[in-house]
Amino acid sequence: MAKPRIGTEDITRATVSFPADVYAELERIAATKKVSVAWVVREAAERYVAGEADPPAATSRSRK
Repeated sequence: MAKPRIGTEDITRATVSFPADVYAELERIAATKKVSVAWVVREAAERYVAGEADPPAATSRSRK
């Protein structure tokens, strides 16, 4: 098993499943950027979380 990267932050591993078409798109993006699929997923997750932390007032919708 690969070691988590060493740095100032703690790393937690997660296992996720994607529909085949979504995973294929992640692979395409990763190949274009010359990075791993894991990097693409981490980047997307970080952007999503950052957006959820401070959603724009004009477009925020309540969730049920």
